[in-house]
Amino acid sequence: MLKIDIHTHIIPEHLPDLKGKYGYGGFISLDHHKPCCAKMMIDGKFFREIQDNCWDADVRMKECSHHHVDVQVLSTIPVMFSYWAKAEHALDLSMFLNDHLADIIHRYPKRFIGLGTLPLQSPELAVKELERCMKIGLKGVQIGSHVNEWNLNAPELFPVFQAAQELGAAIFVHPWEMMGKEKMPKYWLPWLVGMPAETSLAICSMIFGGVFERLPDLRVAFAHGGGSFPATIGRIEHGFHVRPDLVAVDNPENPRKYLKQFYLDSLVHDPLMLDVLVKLMGANRIALGTDYPFPLGELEPGKLIESMPYDAQTKERLLSGTALEWLNMEKAQFIS
Repeated sequence: MLKIDIHTHIIPEHLPDLKGKYGYGGFISLDHHKPCCAKMMIDGKFFREIQDNCWDADVRMKECSHHHVDVQVLSTIPVMFSYWAKAEHALDLSMFLNDHLADIIHRYPKRFIGLGTLPLQSPELAVKELERCMKIGLKGVQIGSHVNEWNLNAPELFPVFQAAQELGAAIFVHPWEMMGKEKMPKYWLPWLVGMPAETSLAICSMIFGGVFERLPDLRVAFAHGGGSFPATIGRIEHGFHVRPDLVAVDNPENPRKYLKQFYLDSLVHDPLMLDVLVKLMGANRIALGTDYPFPLGELEPGKLIESMPYDAQTKERLLSGTALEWLNMEKAQFIS
């Protein structure tokens, strides 16, 4: 079966001196302190260590072949969003990252698909870069679960979603800058607790803000199996019924209506939870996603789906069919 991983991250091997270029700090730099390995640094402080599978296409393809992954959908590491930066600098950085992606997918069109990055702190610039992304061969964009003080229902962001629908661009929503992180400095809690909450925040914001209602053809996928949203849809729906004065302010429709209108990746690490997603959303709304090459990802891509007692048609849908639909692509494009 064709296997397409919609959730993988990449970064150029070499980044320009962004602090020197823009005149202020906060940006990522890479310290290649030993072969095949680099430290991600922010203003001289260690953020994360990455290996060459985070930038080297040949290493990625070798690892993909080992795990029988045919195609990876590439997107930047979310810390690179830089929504806090000056808009013109975020645009310049986005263009650099997007051109890097375009180069990879043009060199290996049967192995990689690209999702660009946008300077969402300036929706006008974001729309222009979205248009350019589609012209250079990317299939859509990855965005954060919020943009500074804006949640995804913010009217300022609606023109970006509208443009994505008109252009046929897929959107992948990834949590970043997790809520409440200052209250949970220990135990990796921002990643274990904050990330699932961030994703639910993004889904609820788009539902209650009427984004899906107004843009029924918008193709949006959310990371990490929708975070805490699937487990709390009953509570969310109940809140809609009992306090419509607080919940149904901008959209009078039941939130459950939209379960067939967006996609989730399969990254839940638990067979019971994957089965919940399939029963709640349908297999045609769930796509393989692994968070490659990071440790919180699925370390054996597709193993969870392949272990499930589903028929071959359902597994094929989860491993590639849903991804192809979300990306508006054909299977034939990846078969020699």
